[in-house]
Amino acid sequence: MPLEQLLALVGFVVVMTGTPGPNNMMLLASGANFGFRRSLPHIFGITVGCQILLLAVALGIGQLLIRYPLFDSALKILCGMALIYLAWTLVRPTRVLPASGEIRVARPLTFWQAAMFQWVNPKAWLMMITAIATYAQPAAMMTSLLIIALLFVLVGIPCISTWNLFGSSLRRLLQDARRARVFNIVMAVLLLGSMYPLFQ
Repeated sequence: MPLEQLLALVGFVVVMTGTPGPNNMMLLASGANFGFRRSLPHIFGITVGCQILLLAVALGIGQLLIRYPLFDSALKILCGMALIYLAWTLVRPTRVLPASGEIRVARPLTFWQAAMFQWVNPKAWLMMITAIATYAQPAAMMTSLLIIALLFVLVGIPCISTWNLFGSSLRRLLQDARRARVFNIVMAVLLLGSMYPLFQ
């Protein structure tokens, strides 16, 4: 891959993994509710899930969605339902701490939940389809795919971790049950707002 294309790919990965989207909104909320260490399975689940999705897109699933609009519509409906469910889990109080009466969501996403979520994450699909269409070189597909995958790991993990660390820095502020509740509602609204690309 030529240097200028490699640099453009790095910029693409930074922008796509570092800007707001369902994963980053969930990681921000997870950091605020559970801290960085307990969110690590979520972070690694996103990374592995995106790698599997990247491979699937490279093998032709993206073309299937382009050729058959019915599959694309079904995927959009699934994406919307998944985002609504995740938003609901943020606003629905599932655990009250006995000492303080503080309301918290029960637990962070597990590794496999985060990995599987990528299949119904509209931004993940957009990232992977665009990465393959723009940066993969048909004459050297395997090498291109390895470079893209490696950059999504090396650049993507620090970018998404930043969102979680920012959320973790808010934990002390959110010890108050009312503030934690408002924060989770705001995160749920932002998560629902990330559905906007589905209707484009």
